[in-house]
Amino acid sequence: MSLVRPNVRLLCRRVINQIRTYAAPGEGAIPLSKKKYVPASGTYPLGFQAGSAHVGVKASNTRFDDLALIASESPCSAAAVFTTNKFQAAPVTVSRDMLKRRSGSGVRAVVVNSGCANAVTGKGGIEDAVTMGEQTDQCFIRDNNGEDDGNGSRTIVMSTGVIGQRLPIRKIVDKLPTAYFNLGDTHDHWLSAARAICTTDTFPKLVSRTFSLPSSSEEYHLVGMTKGAGMIHPNMATLLGIICTDAPIDPKPLQEILTSAITKSFNSISIDGDTSTNDTVAILANGAAGGKPITTTSGADFQAMQETLTEFAIDLAKLVVRDGEGATKFVTIKVVNAKTYQDAKRVASTIARSPLVKTALYGKDANWGRILCATGYAEGVESVVPEETSVSFIPADGSEELKLLVKGEPEQVDEARAAEILAEEDLQILVKLSEKYDKEAVVWTCDFSHEYVTINGDYRT
Repeated sequence: MSLVRPNVRLLCRRVINQIRTYAAPGEGAIPLSKKKYVPASGTYPLGFQAGSAHVGVKASNTRFDDLALIASESPCSAAAVFTTNKFQAAPVTVSRDMLKRRSGSGVRAVVVNSGCANAVTGKGGIEDAVTMGEQTDQCFIRDNNGEDDGNGSRTIVMSTGVIGQRLPIRKIVDKLPTAYFNLGDTHDHWLSAARAICTTDTFPKLVSRTFSLPSSSEEYHLVGMTKGAGMIHPNMATLLGIICTDAPIDPKPLQEILTSAITKSFNSISIDGDTSTNDTVAILANGAAGGKPITTTSGADFQAMQETLTEFAIDLAKLVVRDGEGATKFVTIKVVNAKTYQDAKRVASTIARSPLVKTALYGKDANWGRILCATGYAEGVESVVPEETSVSFIPADGSEELKLLVKGEPEQVDEARAAEILAEEDLQILVKLSEKYDKEAVVWTCDFSHEYVTINGDYRT
């Protein structure tokens, strides 16, 4: 006979059920399943450095760096894409104004704090964002490593974390010199900076690679870091990204190259359908590797750079999805045979943000009716013809697709085979709309687990 009263047993069960198993940076090590996405080395652009420092923006963070600084040794071209949320965070407003004032020229650095988004913070928030940028500039000026050219701040400012709270700006300003003097060009410097911008991320997201351009024999480099695990959905897809290259690119073509790359990368991912107040992806190009500058939005070099950056940005964006809050699956949704790219993108995006689709994937339930339902209510799509629509699961191992619906007719689904496919971490959902058309689009998403609710239920604490 149990000596524990029923109400006590119930309380114990509730406590056990509320224990968090999620491993965010402030709470534990990188999960074993995510370590494979963290690079052990890299090849980094010439003339760029990264640094970080511990501020303790969030009181619970007593151990990990939460201030990052990315700097060019010389003034460079810069471009950025920002959130379309009407409640735009102070750093978004300040950084957009800075780039406009400078016409994308003469930028030196990106400074980022995690732990507080500085969003919906009124005039005081704007003042804090301005202060972050100006005080970062002062680090260069005091060290005789920069000068005031009369055009205002040279620094892009980013913040991420809790909305509606003021930054502890004095604490941040006091630690900016530490981040500055911690600047370096080693892999550890870049990885530490990538870690410092994380919030609920379980691992730092850092990618680097080399590339070439048709007109030059020079070897060029790209490095990118991003953060984001929740509140992710176009347009933009709380997400931050910083990309640096030593290729010589003028501001106007740089902006077009970035905007195009974002369409098929960060604007083609969805975790939970929420578009943040702070989304910013910025790129800096200092030309330190030499070669012929890209000065126009045409030509072989421009085209090659656009393709290179798009592929690079896709790889960065995929890491965000792989770290979706509480996610257990990485899901590629491919919609083909659409009348337009926009039609295909709308259908894929609608499926990606459907809670019913996402929970079915988590439960390993081949409930393809939910996929079809989401396809049917995608807004503004002319390509969906029920009797011509097909749906399949495509296994990640390259084995034969599992057809669920063929031209509007349901297949006899092998549930055992479906369970095997859904048990894997990676999965593709293929939707064919009509053989009359040939446009397609891809959106990357993840499933919804119990852990997603847990993480967001106690986010502020």
